[in-house]
Amino acid sequence: MDEIDPGDFETRVKRSFSRQAFMGTIGAELTRVQHAMVEIEMPFDQKLTQQHGFLHAGVIAAGLDAACGYAAYTVIEPDASILTIEFKVNLMSPGRGERFLFRGEITKPGSTIIVADGRAYALSDGPAKLIASVSGSMMIIRGRQDVTG
Repeated sequence: MDEIDPGDFETRVKRSFSRQAFMGTIGAELTRVQHAMVEIEMPFDQKLTQQHGFLHAGVIAAGLDAACGYAAYTVIEPDASILTIEFKVNLMSPGRGERFLFRGEITKPGSTIIVADGRAYALSDGPAKLIASVSGSMMIIRGRQDVTG
């Protein structure tokens, strides 16, 4: 398979991320964008917890999904876009930390479907703690005016 030139993927990712209202709502920000890998970080916020005070699994899943989706966005052609079609999250440890890091990486690029894996970490004093992982599939969208960048 020929390698696709993704063009200036960093600018495209940043522009697209800035339009994601939900990421803004949870206080998430892009902290690293490189070919086939994206990192998103967010601070702990009591409003995003479940009944035991841990970061809600839905927020963890959303952070992982966004990181993997944007990692996929870095390997596609500039006029295409990405939609997640499936993911599975493994929650390994309670979401307890001062900040959270969501890292998405491309496992298998493709011409129609891209497979990505991600890891979520809780950050506090001391080493980062792995709290969740994800494996997901993203579909490349071409030629649709309602699904762009």
